[in-house]
Amino acid sequence: MRGLEGKTVVVAGGATGIGRGVAVRLGQEGAKVVLGDLDGAGADRVAAEITEAGGSALGVQFDLGDDESVSRLIETATGEYGTVHGLYNCAADTSPETMIADTYLLEADLGIWRRTMEINLLGFVRTCKAVLPILLGNGGGAIVNTSSAAATIGEPIRPAYAASKAAINTLTRHIAATWGKQGVRCNSVAPGVVLTERLKQNPPQEFLDWAASLVRAPRLGETSDIGAAVAFLLSDDAEWVNGQVWRVDGGHEFRE
Repeated sequence: MRGLEGKTVVVAGGATGIGRGVAVRLGQEGAKVVLGDLDGAGADRVAAEITEAGGSALGVQFDLGDDESVSRLIETATGEYGTVHGLYNCAADTSPETMIADTYLLEADLGIWRRTMEINLLGFVRTCKAVLPILLGNGGGAIVNTSSAAATIGEPIRPAYAASKAAINTLTRHIAATWGKQGVRCNSVAPGVVLTERLKQNPPQEFLDWAASLVRAPRLGETSDIGAAVAFLLSDDAEWVNGQVWRVDGGHEFRE
């Protein structure tokens, strides 16, 4: 893709799953990838994978919920590669204890709502705030945030998670509207059911059948599908795409 070769891209949440798939694709496109993750050893492993394949990458342990940790991630990227040209936000709190407790409003634990917003939403606010001055100083750049179909479909469960993802779409539009004239593009991707490493380890057939029934495609998603979409949105080939939410979901949702 045009405009990724030699550019520095920070992947916030790149040790596993979709983040890993995006980081690997960016490395294949010639980008210099800085992978941040709470699992620092996992980030190092993915960085080594990219490097062994002929790319350039660096793993960094960081916490999306900590201001100083986010600042260090961006500072590490600029210290290693001189500047930052793009940011992909993928990290979120999807731990079983948080997701299971994110239930009907009348049963809601407000602590779960606070935790979800602190990580899923304010974490993205932190990374965007840290990288925006650098992009503006460069005359522009690109940010891609990870949203979800949960933001729009109206599920009876996971209301805090869904609200955090809807807010990410608002954050995306705010950045695009405010700094688009200065060359900054900000878009979101909303993945459907993606077969991550964790899901492939022991996939319940009932779940796979249910997920397959939701899509208008002959298969479920792979992390490489999201990697391809994010790489395009970060590339110069997408220089006229701004403020959009791309549903990369096999045709689960049809929206204008």
